[in-house]
Amino acid sequence: MNIMSKQARPNVLSIAGFDPSAGAGILADIKTFEYCDTYGMGVVSALTYQNDISFEKAEWLGLSQMIAQIEILQKRFQFEYIKIGLIENLEVLLELITYLKTIHNFQLITPKIIWDPILKASAGFEFHNNVNQKLLETVCSELFLITPNIPESLQLGTYNDAQKNAKQLSRFCNVYLKGGHSEEKKGTDFLFTMDGREFLFPSEISTVFPKHGSGCVLSAAITANLSKGMSLETACSKAKKYAADFLLSNDSLLGFHSNNTFLKHE
Repeated sequence: MNIMSKQARPNVLSIAGFDPSAGAGILADIKTFEYCDTYGMGVVSALTYQNDISFEKAEWLGLSQMIAQIEILQKRFQFEYIKIGLIENLEVLLELITYLKTIHNFQLITPKIIWDPILKASAGFEFHNNVNQKLLETVCSELFLITPNIPESLQLGTYNDAQKNAKQLSRFCNVYLKGGHSEEKKGTDFLFTMDGREFLFPSEISTVFPKHGSGCVLSAAITANLSKGMSLETACSKAKKYAADFLLSNDSLLGFHSNNTFLKHE
């Protein structure tokens, strides 16, 4: 087959922390983008000192350092979809989003931004304790989608109920609530759209091997699927199946990626 005849892959950008174990953060995103048939590029937001079971500290890169990384990329590439993961705080996140939309508007493309709100590492390290609700709403109004898990959703709203908080935030952007921490329906996810629709994505697997970075992988798969022109509902459904394969790939905390996911689940 003539290599030049192959259809070009969409470019997808991840702005996230660098995890040396490659289970989470920018390396997990890039691997997911690759296996979802997109071309992933990355901007580092933090250097983290961690492995799959312990987290020691994070060194944050400043906004100017992130912008410098983005600037050199945007001279050559455009991104319709951008995923943001670990970020220092909401103030930095808002400035970053404003910058991304400004440079892309200049190029006649307004990117759709997906934020995976990482508030606490799986090893227990907390990044953000207090969330300014008004600032959060301002940030969400600039986003296309956020992908919190249940503990994160509890921190991001005013109710002591993750689903109510997710629905509350869907007034400002679409919300995909990851259900891996659910005690009642473990693994059941929910999508709340800005136009008031709700979708349920039940778990299709009974045996689960927990994975470091599984939330990053799911959010990255959604982002990649969206960049390929899928509807939000379809992108989420296929991403959940990809994440299921990732969880089942082995019994360790570091999962393997497979490009056979979509074929197996068609």
